[in-house]
Amino acid sequence: MNFHLDHAASLLYFLEKTTFKGRVFMTHATKAIYKLFLSDYVKVSKVSVEDMLYDEQDILRFMDKIEVIDFHKTLEVNGIRFWCYTAGHVLGAAMFMVDIAGVRVLYTGDYSREEDRHLRAAEILQFSPDICIIESTYGVQLHQPWNVREKRFTDVIHSTISQGGCVLIPDEYWFNHPELHNIPIYYASPLAKRCMAVYQTYINSMNERICNQFANSNPFDFKHISTLKSIENFNDVGPSVVMASPNGLQSGLSRQLFETWCSDKKNACVIPGYVVEGTLAKTIINEPKEVTLMNGLTAPLNMQVHYISFSLKQILHREVCS
Repeated sequence: MNFHLDHAASLLYFLEKTTFKGRVFMTHATKAIYKLFLSDYVKVSKVSVEDMLYDEQDILRFMDKIEVIDFHKTLEVNGIRFWCYTAGHVLGAAMFMVDIAGVRVLYTGDYSREEDRHLRAAEILQFSPDICIIESTYGVQLHQPWNVREKRFTDVIHSTISQGGCVLIPDEYWFNHPELHNIPIYYASPLAKRCMAVYQTYINSMNERICNQFANSNPFDFKHISTLKSIENFNDVGPSVVMASPNGLQSGLSRQLFETWCSDKKNACVIPGYVVEGTLAKTIINEPKEVTLMNGLTAPLNMQVHYISFSLKQILHREVCS
């Protein structure tokens, strides 16, 4: 279980709009960020009020019903015992072990056995479950090692900036390359800015490196990055770095910037995570010669497009359930 809407978007509807009367449990961080995701979903939805599945008042009632659970704490409901383990992947993500009459079922969505730059890896269980129910989006895919993908990512960005283009870039790479320090970096996601406060609250859930760093400074205080509220506040002159949402390029600031930059071969669009079918981001991965703009017209796709995914929904290791 995690706060991403591909796992939990319908939960509110299930609890508020159906006859279901059961209890819902989440980890503390999942509940905090999930509320922000739901509120953002309501704000950015383009459907009419009549077609909305739920509104802000539904969210407030729903959140009051969610109970929180600590990692490794055993709870019992109607004779069913359950507890959860750290799953890696995103803050608060959990693998749930459910014990029903002595039969143990491990249920998990996305998990990762690789420690990343801020999160611990998924825990190794002390015993094997009798049944394992598991996310399988990337279940049959092989991924390049993390360091190989990071090098591809930073190489693309460095070369694009050097030729005067615009692209995205991670903070640590920027810090280690002072020749790029005069290039502005922008973070264009109000939702991510609100979620950052939650990440700072749950520092103790991070990996050892982040916990040690926090003792001296806030690792989520990105001194090289400025917030970009709208395209009207953006001075699009010279090379720059913009991290914008939504990741599917279907609307919003990311779509506006894409349409502004897509015809210039100096620019690059790096897609760093999973994208769903039917979105513009999924379309441009195949590098079509032209794209359809929001006004219905077409434009040539001359910018570089790189798909370098850091969204490893499962990093499978045999020892997880050894």
